[in-house]
Amino acid sequence: MKNMGYLFITLLTLFGCGSNEPSGVEPPPVAETYLSVSPDEVSIQENGTTQIVVTSNTEWTVSSDAEWCSCSPKSGSMGSTNILITATSNYTGSSRSAELTFTAGSVGKKCTVRQKSTQVVNHVPEGYSLVWQDEFNDARPDNGKAVLPNTSRWWYETGASGWGNHELQNYIPGVSGNDTCAAISDGTLKITAKKVGGQVLSVRMNTQQGWTYGYFEARLKLPQGKGTWPAFWMMPKNFQAWPEDGEIDIMEEVGYRPNWVSSSIHCKAYYHSIGTQKTGEKFVPTAESDFHIYAVEWTADVIRGFVDGDKYFEFSNDKKGDKNTWPFYTPFYLKLNLAWGGDWGGSQGVDESKLPATYEIDYVRVYQKE
Repeated sequence: MKNMGYLFITLLTLFGCGSNEPSGVEPPPVAETYLSVSPDEVSIQENGTTQIVVTSNTEWTVSSDAEWCSCSPKSGSMGSTNILITATSNYTGSSRSAELTFTAGSVGKKCTVRQKSTQVVNHVPEGYSLVWQDEFNDARPDNGKAVLPNTSRWWYETGASGWGNHELQNYIPGVSGNDTCAAISDGTLKITAKKVGGQVLSVRMNTQQGWTYGYFEARLKLPQGKGTWPAFWMMPKNFQAWPEDGEIDIMEEVGYRPNWVSSSIHCKAYYHSIGTQKTGEKFVPTAESDFHIYAVEWTADVIRGFVDGDKYFEFSNDKKGDKNTWPFYTPFYLKLNLAWGGDWGGSQGVDESKLPATYEIDYVRVYQKE
């Protein structure tokens, strides 16, 4: 019994029954979150890319505050990761910046991306002065809704009436319900043809103003896909009958012949239905992947079509004073539209897997001689 007493006391001493004294074993320290972004400011060229390095000891994510600037990858884990930053072309007319925000737990880091405005070559002939323009640089409203074209400059044609060519689209006034087919962002106008339910929605928009003679140009990137039919063209303000009153096509392309662009005129004596249409064609290898300047110079004597300053179409006034051969002496207005299908655009069928398709317009400008 005496030995049992000693054993009991020894056990109490060893196990410290009820004791709050520390055991002498320290818990491991909690590692602080480490996040580094290098460099924290970069410049990027038109339609360009650049790289930065993110280093962290835990998982991280990144977000951009600008649509034109994106990152890949958008998240990562421990170690160093190369981040590819991609920017679209800057057609806003001024320099711009985006802020990338990297987050790891409660730690955040920033990287600023700067981009200069894209420089565009001037192809305007001598003697012309700018009299009208839309640069599509309207700012995004605070409510986050899409910016629509300015209706003091443009008006819409609407409906699904086939438009004389058995086209399949239904033209809407920019926006219909939750579907927007004409919106301005990042310095360009995007006209989008999209499938909604059983119909294809798109836009056909026209300048409020008309002009007699001048140099008319737009910087355009064309959509892709069999069935698309983008156009930049002109019709008479006081239109009564087609083709008697005339039509000037500055640029047309159909998706089943990618990158082949055309410029044409139509009148009573010369139009496609009777096989006498006057047209020029040119292959532009990057018409659907990059912007090009499409233009017409229209005088009392001649109509000339251009791509990036290169003339590829010419139609001269025969000076007979006959409206059937030269109705081009009254004010005409400008038109932008993206058709779907139709006698030409759909002559080899349509591929709805290519929808939505976007026709992008950097600017539209009108020049006249003083």
